[in-house]
Amino acid sequence: MKLSEIKTIFQTELSEIYSKSEIEELFSIFCEHFLELNKIELRQNLDKELSENDSNKFLETISELKTRKPFQQILGETEFYGMKFFVNEHVLIPRPETEELLELAIQKIQDSRFKVQGLKILDIGTGSGIIPIVLKKHFPEAEVNSIDISKDALEIAKRNANFHNLEINFVNKDYLNESLDDIYDVIISNPPYIGIEENVDIEDSVKGFEPNLALFSPTSDALIFYRKIAEDCKNHLSKNGMVFLEINQKLGKETLELFLNFSESVLLKDISGNDRMIFARK
Repeated sequence: MKLSEIKTIFQTELSEIYSKSEIEELFSIFCEHFLELNKIELRQNLDKELSENDSNKFLETISELKTRKPFQQILGETEFYGMKFFVNEHVLIPRPETEELLELAIQKIQDSRFKVQGLKILDIGTGSGIIPIVLKKHFPEAEVNSIDISKDALEIAKRNANFHNLEINFVNKDYLNESLDDIYDVIISNPPYIGIEENVDIEDSVKGFEPNLALFSPTSDALIFYRKIAEDCKNHLSKNGMVFLEINQKLGKETLELFLNFSESVLLKDISGNDRMIFARK
């Protein structure tokens, strides 16, 4: 089967689910993944005759895409902050908003009075490990600790850390029901913050394939993780320590109120103009 025929099947089979431009992008992504063809090479090789094995890979991919399975899960990997990360059904697919959170954290840490050597960082709800890995990459002398309730997620996080040759202390912990046992200079988190009542607003391609454990608050209180983080900061955040949080854009003011007793607390918008981050300094 020729590559051009595969492209036609892509367009025909996926036209009711994706836009024409989305199909073009998906086709390009899988051509690069399966055939190592970039977009220019792709245009020059549409008459290329594919092996039966490669043809079957594309056909299987089309079947998976028709279920609305995220292409990152089909690939088993994604790019985040210019780095490759492995992903599967046990972890969230990284979003651009989390890149903005990390940009903020990196800048504030660099501008802070902390000595990078000896800096202790805690990431709560690590998922695929993107947050601690990016921070460790930028601050190799720092001690970076990450906790998650999901053992399956931690396996992916460890794989990602090993892939990037970074040493991070991953711990399986039920944060809401267990105590912290150390003092940190930086606490950072992108916890589950979608309220149970918002379930109907979430796309099926998200809640049907990504772990609900990482998406939705485990109780009717969408701010339960933020309340505990604010409380833990009293005894487990160092003097002048900093907190960086990704938040539910619908609950910006309510989340900020939990950190008003800090010497500095700010509600920040993302590039789309939504209330998305909290920065606080003790």
